[in-house]
Amino acid sequence: MSASSAPAPPLVVPVTRLRPSASPLPLPDYATAGAAGMDLRADVESPVTLAPGASALIPTGLALQIPLGFEGQVRPRSGLALRHGVTVLNAPGTIDADYRGELQVLLVNLGPAAFSIGRGDRIAQLVIAPVARSVWREVEALADTPRGDGGFGHTGR
Repeated sequence: MSASSAPAPPLVVPVTRLRPSASPLPLPDYATAGAAGMDLRADVESPVTLAPGASALIPTGLALQIPLGFEGQVRPRSGLALRHGVTVLNAPGTIDADYRGELQVLLVNLGPAAFSIGRGDRIAQLVIAPVARSVWREVEALADTPRGDGGFGHTGR
């Protein structure tokens, strides 16, 4: 492998466990070498049951120090969504670089049956991604495109 194609070193994200109960739980990790997201686990004292249509904020017992220029994106786990209809309500949830509180996941049960979340259950994925900062430049008109101002469903695809 040439130097130009070598993978970038991993981004170091400081993490702290907020409660002794979080200590035995694994830190977020990648399930496979090619995975984009790390599994987040529930740090609940007792099981939380989500009735159909119900939502709850599920703690992870962790706080992060995401480097400036990056964000954490909390995304659903496809298996939970497929098998149980459980997903992240505000997907993707954003964790800002300056947030230092507990990482919690807002889950919702869109399935037909109650779903129970226990301590250590994998509940979501966390992707650390770069953020581009923008500034506005007000103009009289925008450049034309073939799509123009066509909105939802306009391209017919």
